[in-house]
Amino acid sequence: MKFHGVLFFPVTPFAADGSLDEDLLAAHIGSGVAAGAGGVFVACGTGEFHALTPDEIERATRVAVTVTAGRVPVLAAAGGPVPVARDHAARIERAGADGVLLLPPYLVSAPQQGLVRYVEEVSAASELPVVFYQRGTARLTEETAATIAALPKVVGLKDGIGDIEQLHRVVRAIRALPNGADFAFFNGLPTAELTAPAYRGIGVGLYSSAVFAFAPEIAVAFHRALAAGDETLVRTLLDEFYGPLVRLRDEVPGYPVALVKAGVTLRGLDVGGVRAPLLDPTPDHVARLAHLIDHGLEAVRA
Repeated sequence: MKFHGVLFFPVTPFAADGSLDEDLLAAHIGSGVAAGAGGVFVACGTGEFHALTPDEIERATRVAVTVTAGRVPVLAAAGGPVPVARDHAARIERAGADGVLLLPPYLVSAPQQGLVRYVEEVSAASELPVVFYQRGTARLTEETAATIAALPKVVGLKDGIGDIEQLHRVVRAIRALPNGADFAFFNGLPTAELTAPAYRGIGVGLYSSAVFAFAPEIAVAFHRALAAGDETLVRTLLDEFYGPLVRLRDEVPGYPVALVKAGVTLRGLDVGGVRAPLLDPTPDHVARLAHLIDHGLEAVRA
């Protein structure tokens, strides 16, 4: 399972009655793949994993698998208590996904060996490759990361913590393993483009792009500029689009998801609002987001 380019984390559309809208999800994913997504991570953080039922996760995964038709890898999220996460993994496999993004256990602090045990027990529920997402209470030492990376089904690590020094130690420890050269590392911070240059410096070139969900033109242009060493465009987008977007995002908890969903609607696909406990952006914030999108599009078309 190889990844390339911009990784797409679609939102989960809801109909007027609050139910999962599979047709809108198919349209959303289809447009993202057409725009150049290098992988689809459905029903994950941007897709409101925390608010979906196991059945909805399975259905969303099946939609993604059908729409992508093998053109790019499809992963879906599993997480929470071990029995629930195992059920997620089995459903994701049944839906035809290529892999699992394993989120950490919630509301519990575990010792390092307990995190290893968590990955072992959940990964045993399916034959799918697993990418482990370290964030929140799941903070790995380099020794633990290497132990998890050596597990038979674990193929990647997504970082949502942002401790560059510690992650560099983790990268070096895993790369030193017999099969470490093929292990995948992902920058999983919100609005990852803002930290992408720093992550590239320690050998982590892959990142999840929430912006791709509503402005793939900007996300792809940034990714290409970063790869090509176009520092002028990279600086312009960081200073005039991504930086202001992050400042807006940080004004309200939950906006890393809610703003993205509002952005998708602004670009012409009405995917509905977010589920509780998140809140939809205020009209003023939506207007500011619209202005930022317009400015970002102007920058990449210049």
